[in-house]
Amino acid sequence: MGYYFSKILDCNFEEAENRARNSIERQNMGIVAEIDVAQKLNERLNINMKRYKILGACSPGHAYRAIIEENKIGVLMPCNVVIIEKEDGQTEVAAMDPEGAFAGVGNQEVKCIGGEMRLKMKKIIEEL
Repeated sequence: MGYYFSKILDCNFEEAENRARNSIERQNMGIVAEIDVAQKLNERLNINMKRYKILGACSPGHAYRAIIEENKIGVLMPCNVVIIEKEDGQTEVAAMDPEGAFAGVGNQEVKCIGGEMRLKMKKIIEEL
């Protein structure tokens, strides 16, 4: 089992990020965290790299159900979507597969929630 879904888009970084945000929203999810990794690495380590941004997506109802079942499940949340600048004007968007992350929890209800979230995350990528 892989740990992510991804798609290469024939568009620039900004357009890919916009499409990812819209796709997350269409799944009734919100973005609760955002990290511009390239910017942070440049600030902290003086490293220049291609653009790389992490969007922490959350489905509040699923998050609540998971926390009720396993109060430490927050270490596996939010569900991250990554936008990666590629060569030749292309951009990759990848989303975590939460089913794999939740599989090790050992709680059947959490595994079911992970399966439901897997469908949402996969659809985010498919709709780009």
